[in-house]
Amino acid sequence: METQRQDILVRGCIDNNRSAQKELYEAYRHRMFSLCVRITGNYEDARDALQDGFVSVFRDISKFRADAGLGSWIKTIMVRSALKKIRRMNFTGEENIPDTTVGFDAEFTGEELHRAIMELSDGYRAVFMMYEVEGYSHREIADMLGISEGTSKSQLFYAKRKLKETLKNYR
Repeated sequence: METQRQDILVRGCIDNNRSAQKELYEAYRHRMFSLCVRITGNYEDARDALQDGFVSVFRDISKFRADAGLGSWIKTIMVRSALKKIRRMNFTGEENIPDTTVGFDAEFTGEELHRAIMELSDGYRAVFMMYEVEGYSHREIADMLGISEGTSKSQLFYAKRKLKETLKNYR
């Protein structure tokens, strides 16, 4: 989106102009929906995250700094919205997080295990290594990474699940 048009849209959204809001929404909704689907893993939650995200965009548009790209700013809001949706779904209590034990068969080489761990996203890999390898508690991980304990538990749960899937594919 060209800078001049972006400035006009931002100004219109700040002024609560519905046509400017609609135009901004239409310009970004497809990309942001795809992003939300990739994070949440399903369309229904992605739609909720997209809606919540755009509510935040329009509420906070006056905080947008023109030196940052509008698309990047909106993307950051959408990522946070989708992550918030995941946390709401998964973390009403520790007991709601299923135990996912990753069984490593002797037939996996060290290289295969290393490769599977390296395929994890940065967040999953960091929490997995800190908890399972280094022996830190979720509270310690949360403090070091600046996240909640629930997020640490979530990252570990999803890391283990991803590892199981990846290792199954190596067979």
